[in-house]
Amino acid sequence: MAYAVFARYRCAADDADTVRDALLRLRELTREEPANRVYEVHAEAEVPGGFVLYEVYEDRAGFEAHAAAPHFVELNVGVVRPLLVERTVTFAEVL
Repeated sequence: MAYAVFARYRCAADDADTVRDALLRLRELTREEPANRVYEVHAEAEVPGGFVLYEVYEDRAGFEAHAAAPHFVELNVGVVRPLLVERTVTFAEVL
């Protein structure tokens, strides 16, 4: 069963360019993963420093492989997360 991730990130406006650049690079690399079906990054129009991510993987194992990938660890864990002031993530099974 396909596995989806909805993430909402917020950082300080001064950090938005750094977070945006890291997320776009992560999108590029994630789309090359064999289990990735969709990886979209959105900047919230009315929230400076706000981002929304929508991801779909073949299954939960595909997502877990993504979360263990070197580019995820480097860009998300190493660059993005330390700059966030808010982070919410929802996992869902695609019906």
